[in-house]
Amino acid sequence: MSDLKQWQPEDDNFWHSTGKAIANRNLWISIPALLCGFGVWMLWSIVTVQMLNVGYPFSTAELFTLTAIAGLTGATLRIPSSFFVRLCGGRYTLFLTTSLLLIPAVGTGLALQSIDTPLWVFQLMALLSGIGGGNFASSMSNISFFFPKKQQGLALGLNAGLGNFGVTTVQILVPIFMSYGVFTLLGGGEPMILAKASGTVTGTIPAGTETWIQNAGFAWLITLVPLAFLLWFGTNNIHTEEVTPKLPSAIKSFSIILAMLGIGFVTSIAGLWLILPESANGSGFGIPKEIVLIAVLFATVFLLKLLPGAIRTSLDRQYKIFNNKHTWVMSVLYVMTFGSFIGFSAAFPLSIQVIFGYSHIMVDGVMTHSTPNPNGPSALTYAWIAPFVGALIRPVGGWIADKLGGAFVTQLCSVVMIICALGAAYYMQLAYQSATPEQYFVPFFLIFLGLFAASGIGNGSTFRTIAVVFPKEQAGPVLGWTSAVAAYGAFYIPQVLGEQIKAATPEYAMVGFAIFYGLCLLINWFFYLRKNGEFYNP
Repeated sequence: MSDLKQWQPEDDNFWHSTGKAIANRNLWISIPALLCGFGVWMLWSIVTVQMLNVGYPFSTAELFTLTAIAGLTGATLRIPSSFFVRLCGGRYTLFLTTSLLLIPAVGTGLALQSIDTPLWVFQLMALLSGIGGGNFASSMSNISFFFPKKQQGLALGLNAGLGNFGVTTVQILVPIFMSYGVFTLLGGGEPMILAKASGTVTGTIPAGTETWIQNAGFAWLITLVPLAFLLWFGTNNIHTEEVTPKLPSAIKSFSIILAMLGIGFVTSIAGLWLILPESANGSGFGIPKEIVLIAVLFATVFLLKLLPGAIRTSLDRQYKIFNNKHTWVMSVLYVMTFGSFIGFSAAFPLSIQVIFGYSHIMVDGVMTHSTPNPNGPSALTYAWIAPFVGALIRPVGGWIADKLGGAFVTQLCSVVMIICALGAAYYMQLAYQSATPEQYFVPFFLIFLGLFAASGIGNGSTFRTIAVVFPKEQAGPVLGWTSAVAAYGAFYIPQVLGEQIKAATPEYAMVGFAIFYGLCLLINWFFYLRKNGEFYNP
């Protein structure tokens, strides 16, 4: 596709004669690309459950680290990804970052073919899966430039909302692909035998059944290969002063993108090494993860600033948002909403399997958690419903916020999330001390649906508050920054839940989250709901 050297979407004549068709074509190719990005990023939420069912020789805590690793990398890579379109063009950016997803997809499929594959290989694949998480920032930035301001809300809503369905897509389709030898004739490997019952959206699969767990990776070839061609031949760079003023060649653009992604990977690896225990190939230093996450965030920002030429000039302009205190306030509030949505999406399937898939019984006076529960619900049957609800209701949150006010809706969501987190803690405690935990599953599941719904509505309401608080030239960069910070929930929540389950106190994690939601409630009230506040935004 040719580069667009003239692009005037605010001109009605240009828009209706030329721009609308081009913009819509780019949008409808961008949506499945972003959906696949979310899908590959959240792949480990499903793979870890099936690894547990097959009997891979890893502890529950080690499996939770795989989802956490993908989460931290995906969040960190959103920081450099926010600047790709400005520096390298949308077409080059989306083509390369989507094509790169083939590496973790195929690598994961190959690694899963053997139960003897060492943990570090899976950790490497989880690290590379984070590319999909980073793609959100560049995709949203790209689409925002194609549409006139009066239509950006709908276009960005479709791109983000349908892209978020990648979480649901992976949790529905991947278990189905693992149930059939779809790729066996193409060298996709032999099946393994389930040591524990598994399932799909249609129901439970009994222990002793064959499973092609490696198809969790190989299945993405069906979409990623055609998408690479669509992105290259069907999308455009906008080569104008407002979008990409100095468009490099494809090769130079790819080099810039890979260099900036490389910085994100370096800081992610350093942070993970500091956080993870020695048993999971970490340092074992025991440094608080909160301190390390902040260090990773600012190290990434600082190292990007050291890049020369046009990159530094562009970043100097974007970094002005850090002088505004509301950038930091909205980052905290967006962690509560989107951070909770993406973090629980990553941790929910494995949490169901670990808490309800085993009978928690006393053996020689010691509580054990390793006896399979024949009546336990299949995580792969139910887990997809919660993120589906959260993604589906997200546009509703923006609509309600337009009617009632962004801060008011965020306040209501905070209250609901506090109640749901405490309710989930109560039932998690009962279930994790019971020989028949399945009796507590229905209230636990319904409470989590409420938590996901509130976080989804809050996603929309916080976006509305950002539009009110920030001037137009800062709103875009702030959205990119807050989405990056909030995406660390995809690391933090699985990591904390994994640690507390290992300590036999999973309810402590939910109580901690409830306390954080309470803090967010106070922050939101102080800055945006007080009538004498700087930005009273009812």
